[in-house]
Amino acid sequence: MSRPLRPIRPRRLVRVFERDGWTRKHQVGSHLTLTRVGASRPVVIPMGKDVPVGIILKNMRTAGMSRRRLFELLDE
Repeated sequence: MSRPLRPIRPRRLVRVFERDGWTRKHQVGSHLTLTRVGASRPVVIPMGKDVPVGIILKNMRTAGMSRRRLFELLDE
């Protein structure tokens, strides 16, 4: 059985996407935008409170990241 996905601190989530090859493009207000060469859409992370599971899943889908890959990067 896989681990449950819980809300994550924004800085930790940014580090996960940076380890996966995404780079910071810009920040407008409390939203940080990450891009990657070849990606059709950016990943946007709200930098306030913990990032809700729904936003994490949406960003994973945008990035083409599997749940297994997310947990591998979180454990690094």
